[in-house]
Amino acid sequence: MKKSKTAPQRNERFTVSRRKKILEHVKEKGEVLVSRLSKEFNVSEVTIRNDLGHLERKNLLVRARGGAIHTENHVGIDQRIAEKNKLHANEKAAIGKKAASLINDGDTIIIDSGTTTAEIVKHVGSIKQLNVITNALNITNLLIGYPNVNLIIPGGYLRQNAMSLVGPLAEKNLRNFFVDKVFLSTDGFDTKQGIFTPNIDEAHLNGIMIEIAKEVILVTDSSKFKRKSLAFICGLDKITKVVTDKNIPSDDKKRLEDAGVEVLIAD
Repeated sequence: MKKSKTAPQRNERFTVSRRKKILEHVKEKGEVLVSRLSKEFNVSEVTIRNDLGHLERKNLLVRARGGAIHTENHVGIDQRIAEKNKLHANEKAAIGKKAASLINDGDTIIIDSGTTTAEIVKHVGSIKQLNVITNALNITNLLIGYPNVNLIIPGGYLRQNAMSLVGPLAEKNLRNFFVDKVFLSTDGFDTKQGIFTPNIDEAHLNGIMIEIAKEVILVTDSSKFKRKSLAFICGLDKITKVVTDKNIPSDDKKRLEDAGVEVLIAD
């Protein structure tokens, strides 16, 4: 006579089946939300979080705000700036030139750390008068040779990978300013949620830059779309313009425009 399965065995079978389906959803959609999974499988959000934690420990997905994302959509490594310089160089050069055209004579701007933002400063020589606040040493080095630029460095401690200054001192000093424009770069851009970076301190400093700016301009090549990282910076509601290349996914471009964000394509 065949024995019936015990309750623990049935529960284990249901758990395995549910986790398999969750993983299928992640692979198909790129991301899942705890609240939706809870309703779909008729289990508590705590149970879903346990499922996601189990799958993350097996490196099958990455936990994110309110859910999880596929590992291919995650940017977890804080790359050195020298390594980033080698990636998508032509696109970054075009984006930097396009972004520089948005700067007016007499502007006070912030230029965030990054390889794409560094391309902006190569095109500011013709501007008669410009105030630039930057926390990036690579950008500082480029600007030293421009007599038309009043350069302001907020201080802080050095993040060697990004060659940027972050921390309480940088944050405190930035709050003393108000700027016309902030030019931000990003490591990950999910147009459903916002922009991300691998470093928590950098994300917090970026948030202050956004607070003190009249206009927020994101400069990013198209490879950064549909990707996330550890630290959330801001949502679409804080972004005024996005300067990118022609390979931006069409659904991301539409989502940005529907949200009132101006999308500028660099040639």
